[in-house]
Amino acid sequence: ANEPIVEQVEKELNVKIERIEVWHNAENAAFLEKIDKNEDGSVFCGGIPFFLNEVTGKKLCGPQKLEKLKEWVQGK
Repeated sequence: ANEPIVEQVEKELNVKIERIEVWHNAENAAFLEKIDKNEDGSVFCGGIPFFLNEVTGKKLCGPQKLEKLKEWVQGK
């Protein structure tokens, strides 16, 4: 449901947001489980979409509005 906004952010900011399929791919699901944590080890999101900016470490949980996703990409 968030795909059109993700595509718009990619186009406007000239970036590529990598999509990782976690439903049918056990390795990707294990990766998501590993990164979906707060500093205290508790679950951060527990669902999808889950966004991780590998440069800033900032995470977003759930569908996002355009401006919020653009800020996330830009490290704001």
